[in-house]
Amino acid sequence: MPFPAIHPALDRALLNKGYAEPTPVQAAVLEGHGEADLLVSAQTGSGKTVAFGLAAAPTLLGEDERFGQPDTPLMLAIAPTRELALQVAAELEWLYAEAGAKIVTCVGGMDARKEARALNYGAHVVVGTPGRLKDHIDRGALDLSAARVVVLDEADEMLDMGFREDLEYILDQAPEERRTLLFSATIARDIAIMAKRYQKDAVRIDTVDRSQPHNDIEYRALRIAPNEIERAVVNVLRYFEAPGVLVFCSTRDSVRHLQASLVERGFASVALSGEMGQRERNEALQALRDRRARVCVATDVAARGLDLPDLGLVIHAELPINKATMLHRSGRTGRAGKKGISVLLVPHSRRRKAEMLLGSAGVEAVWSGAPTADEIRAQDEQRLLAAPVFAEEGADEDAGLVEKLVKERTPDDLARALLVLLRKNLPAPEDLTDPGEGPQRKPRKDRDAAGGDAYAPAPWPGDRLQPDEVSWFRLDIGRNRNADPKWLIPLICRIGGITKQQIGSIRTFPEETRFEVALTHADAFRAAAAQSKEEARITPSEAPTPGSMKGARNRNFERDGEARPFAKKPFRRDEDGQGRPPFKKKPWSPDGDAGRSADGERPFKKKPYAPRTDAAPGEGGFSKKPGFKDKGDKKPFTPKAGFKGKPDFKGGGKPFAKGPKKAGKRFD
Repeated sequence: MPFPAIHPALDRALLNKGYAEPTPVQAAVLEGHGEADLLVSAQTGSGKTVAFGLAAAPTLLGEDERFGQPDTPLMLAIAPTRELALQVAAELEWLYAEAGAKIVTCVGGMDARKEARALNYGAHVVVGTPGRLKDHIDRGALDLSAARVVVLDEADEMLDMGFREDLEYILDQAPEERRTLLFSATIARDIAIMAKRYQKDAVRIDTVDRSQPHNDIEYRALRIAPNEIERAVVNVLRYFEAPGVLVFCSTRDSVRHLQASLVERGFASVALSGEMGQRERNEALQALRDRRARVCVATDVAARGLDLPDLGLVIHAELPINKATMLHRSGRTGRAGKKGISVLLVPHSRRRKAEMLLGSAGVEAVWSGAPTADEIRAQDEQRLLAAPVFAEEGADEDAGLVEKLVKERTPDDLARALLVLLRKNLPAPEDLTDPGEGPQRKPRKDRDAAGGDAYAPAPWPGDRLQPDEVSWFRLDIGRNRNADPKWLIPLICRIGGITKQQIGSIRTFPEETRFEVALTHADAFRAAAAQSKEEARITPSEAPTPGSMKGARNRNFERDGEARPFAKKPFRRDEDGQGRPPFKKKPWSPDGDAGRSADGERPFKKKPYAPRTDAAPGEGGFSKKPGFKDKGDKKPFTPKAGFKGKPDFKGGGKPFAKGPKKAGKRFD
């Protein structure tokens, strides 16, 4: 439906911008709510900025055709990030352009003195971030005494970022009779509490379709090997060839590394992260808007509020931390009724997390492997055959050259030359490994009451693969270097980009370890191992021969060959005591073998202090121990000089036996 009756200046601006009909949130705020406060929840990319611009226009302009002389701000819009604040200002500029509005931005990272001078000259609308706005209020540069409308955009994000105190401080400076428009993707408990405190009889508007979030976005989850993330990003970029792409990473280091790698491969790309200054950010965003760059590699700082032209593809090079981040990342595409694609790159070890993210967000994704080189070439052919350039009329001055080319060259030569020129400017696709579906967890409804085998580990390939279904490899680490499957298996998986389910038998030798890899993954494993930067080296090998198995240890519990019988241990203790070796002289025995009898038994010797066997009753059973008379006379005791000992204690009267001491004279 077309826009309802709105201010003529705004109506002209919408027509000039190409707006034919309002989005759901824009239509909702125009349904005759008058001067009421609004509490709006809407999905990202739904046109919220234009919506609160339309909602605030009657309060700001009234019946006037244009704004008057700029003075104290009439409207304050608060956004969580610099990028979003600048974007809001840009949207309001064209929306209020016909009405002659002067808009000033106050964001962190920009020159605060220039902002203060602009505020001093007067403004109709001020857009900024909470920290910088509070700073201008404290310095007296920003006066909110005449503010008629205060807008909080992405309020939930501002609370998550810790701006509660700054927001409350700013709202307390505005007049109580103002209108407060609060826009948020979700209305959580904190948002509801703030709305109750700072809004009066707010009208609740909810345009979020929770049954099918992001209807205009197609989600795809691609299985990749852990060491092939960069190559997978390259193939995804080449396969879709979107005019604008956002690639999200979790850290700044990942952003720098991936962006440099894409530039080396021939992609026009820029980086965007929190460590960059505002000037660098603006230059990067301007390069994307000018089409000088097609790819932006960014951290989550760009997940909210960033609106790029023709952004048709979002790639999650690293999985987001929660569903909210995933939705905000993906919401950069599929905006204003356009279709978009969100691609999640999922290593086999992160599949469970990806499934949980998609499930909690209520999003269904198409699972597949990453685009292969052959699939990319097929896409290039289809794009070439359907290129709109063939329908365009050439310039008149080119007619002679066209005739000359057709006359001197065959159609095959021309087509071949065209392909060479096209592919020369396209980055080459990468060869990737599809790790396969892997073991899947059974749905909850399919599990039995006792758990059954729903959580049973997958059997080792060595227990189910035939000898002709595996390929052997050699690792230059053996038992002499404490080789143990507990840490060898993660090492092999990391080097070759496979899972432990693709590893068969492992045989450890003193100087090396040989192991099996499923034949379906052997070629990719061999290529990945050749490019590995690990110190451990893996090379193809032959299967161990029976002769080389001596001294080898198998990881599997089932042994190869027949069990060996137990050998008879020498000098085993028999029941009759026979078969034991004879006693030998101990090296510390003083008399050697003199005291031994012929049969090896030692004679009994009476102990010097043994009990007397001939003692009469009452005389005691022990003989008297020898004294010290044989040691000579005792040395007479002589007290040490210089110490007289403590004096004997003599009882006496207590200090206060006669009463307390008399008090002394008072000191005047």
